[in-house]
Amino acid sequence: MQPSDSPIPTLPLDPWCIRETGFDTASHFLRETLFALGNGYIGLRGTGEEGYSGAAGTSLDGTYLNGFYESEPIVYPEAAHALAKTNQFMLNVPNAKGIALTIDGERFDPLAGKLDRYERTLDFRTGVLVRVLEWTSQSGKRIALRSRRVVTFTNKHLFAIEFEVTALNFSGQVVLRSFIDGAVKNQEAGDDPRVGSAVSGPALQTISNEQQGSFAALVQRTHNSGFTLVSAIDSSVEGMSPSAWREGEQAGQVFTCEAVQGQPVCLTKFGAYYSSRDYPEGELLARAQDTLATAKAAGFEALCTAQAAYLADFWASADVEIAGDDALQQGIRFNQYHLLQSVGRDGRTNIAAKGVTGEGYEGHYFWDTEIYIFPFFLYSKPEIARKLLEYRYAGLEQARERARQMSHPTGALYPWRTIAGGECSAYFPAGTAQYHINADIAYSIKSYYEATADLDYMAQAGLEIVLETARIWLGIGSYDRQGRFCINEVTGPDEYTALVNNNYYTNAMARMHLHFAADMVDTIREERPGDFARITGATGLEAGEVDAWRQAAGLMHLPYDATLGIHEQDDSFLAKKVWDFANTPKENYPLLLNYHPMVIYRHQVCKQADVVLALLLLSSEFTLHDKRRDFDYYEAVTTHDSSLSSCIFSIIASEVGYHDKAYDYFMETARLDLDDTHGNTHYGVHTAAMAGTWMGVAYGFGGMRVSHGELRFAPTLPTQWQHYRFQVQLRGATLAVRVSGDGTEYTLVQGEALDFNHFGQAVALTRAAPQARIPLEAQA
Repeated sequence: MQPSDSPIPTLPLDPWCIRETGFDTASHFLRETLFALGNGYIGLRGTGEEGYSGAAGTSLDGTYLNGFYESEPIVYPEAAHALAKTNQFMLNVPNAKGIALTIDGERFDPLAGKLDRYERTLDFRTGVLVRVLEWTSQSGKRIALRSRRVVTFTNKHLFAIEFEVTALNFSGQVVLRSFIDGAVKNQEAGDDPRVGSAVSGPALQTISNEQQGSFAALVQRTHNSGFTLVSAIDSSVEGMSPSAWREGEQAGQVFTCEAVQGQPVCLTKFGAYYSSRDYPEGELLARAQDTLATAKAAGFEALCTAQAAYLADFWASADVEIAGDDALQQGIRFNQYHLLQSVGRDGRTNIAAKGVTGEGYEGHYFWDTEIYIFPFFLYSKPEIARKLLEYRYAGLEQARERARQMSHPTGALYPWRTIAGGECSAYFPAGTAQYHINADIAYSIKSYYEATADLDYMAQAGLEIVLETARIWLGIGSYDRQGRFCINEVTGPDEYTALVNNNYYTNAMARMHLHFAADMVDTIREERPGDFARITGATGLEAGEVDAWRQAAGLMHLPYDATLGIHEQDDSFLAKKVWDFANTPKENYPLLLNYHPMVIYRHQVCKQADVVLALLLLSSEFTLHDKRRDFDYYEAVTTHDSSLSSCIFSIIASEVGYHDKAYDYFMETARLDLDDTHGNTHYGVHTAAMAGTWMGVAYGFGGMRVSHGELRFAPTLPTQWQHYRFQVQLRGATLAVRVSGDGTEYTLVQGEALDFNHFGQAVALTRAAPQARIPLEAQA
């Protein structure tokens, strides 16, 4: 399925919502992603309840559940030991939002008859998708339709729809059919490796079709992963009793109404999804019934009120305010809202590269979580950040198993692509070889500990992950003849360079990881001896291991070219021929879709930030001159074919004083999905780039860094803006940062006290003196 080649009309600018004012099949595939609703578990693409004629090729009516998956064997024409054996992929589950409307025998279809008015709005403060339209049937009957849809943040299993129809120029029969459609399937993968599944046909087998009064449910089971799913609805029209309806894989209720001109007929529908991945199979149907009955008793408005309250709390801590660029203000709030819609908050699910908005990357979780997305939640909603760490702890045993498969007698190796914890990457040079995933997870744990001082978490789970993953570095590394500790045959963040020796990012992050693991062993041994005894018993930590970690970290080989004055991406990167950018046609980007991997690997070309990412994450280890030289060199050989790249280049450009470049790179990230700049948002949003927008404001223009628990800022103000404002939560305190042409204002919003650094100047805020204003001239 491919989107139309027709130009996509832009959405009107509004700082708190996205709105479209016309129904256009050329843009519908994209808009289904943009107007998707989710709550971290359920994801409903933004298709109308009724569908439309000719939707094939211009629409993907997807419904997704974070963490619910089917599995399939990975078939290799040429197999090898320890290659990933099983893929997991997110399913397009039964569509429970369907509503068919018939007026005196004519089916409502936006493309049949005439749309006289159409508007759809998603407000980030209410979390409700609202659609209003007026339509004239082929026989001349006019109706007004208003639908509202909500996927509740307060109950991950629940969504609701209010569907109101008003006859405008007639009185007559209106039939509303509310149904679940179980005859759905996943999008099939084409030539683009980032899209779809290799499985065709239905992935769910129907076990039973349950109907009782206004309640209907499908009970289904996956073929291979062994999960049972209940998809259920409860629908009502005031004063009416429904009749049961069933046809093939569809089930629901029918309401036949005698509509009076000018008087609305309103159908209210509540839907729920429950799976055996969360609960015992025997409880699923009853749980769905109870959830729907409770929601129905409370009513649709009560759900909307709770949704608005949840979002008010979210925005109170997460909002980023930008004055002077309406497009950017809309973009960053859109991004933050979609991150909230996509992130798992139950400790058993994570956040997929495409969230719950589409099937790109098969619903897999990547390192995107720890390095790009985690910081946003850590400093805005640390309780969500902790749940993401709990997900990694839940997968620790599988990471240990993977380490054994990869011939490591001890330790844990986390998967590159996964849903349930097993490795799903079938292409090991750009998957399993990215051993830096272990250090990325350790980095997020380190960041969490420094930001929260949560020693309970470290004692309960954090240390066990950190030390088990640290062991792998001594398993794959070795000392060369010069006594340097080297890590060979790995792939760093740049996926256009694979299977190299001493990738700078990997080695530098491994050094950080080993030091942190050793320090935390000492801390827990001293502060929590009982927990330390339990952890050492569970892991078999031996005397001398910690010293070996410190020794390897101290002798870590970090490639550096003294002639160019730059950190080498790896031992061989600078020896390769530079890619011929001048003679590469624009249509040949991204390179991965137009050149064999070996062709790309032989050249000096980067898909994304690699060394430049290390400059950010390990900022205190580099001088400003180091950063500028590295930026200059790697910018010239980077295509930014990955959506993960521009935000990192923006942050470092800002730090080294390239303010125009910083802003340009930032804008490439901020509206990447709204403007579909990578041309593939129809397959789902880019959650890492969305979080990269927040990083661009806080880390980039705000100059924020946290190192060894010390918070510092070096803010600048883009010339395009009047001011910007964001908040940071750190060690129980909430700090608001406002930067304008007059200077920087820091306000302690919550907490007893907070100390930090502004351009080398110490700042101390307390409850008694909660504000500091630093004039512009004092910032340099």
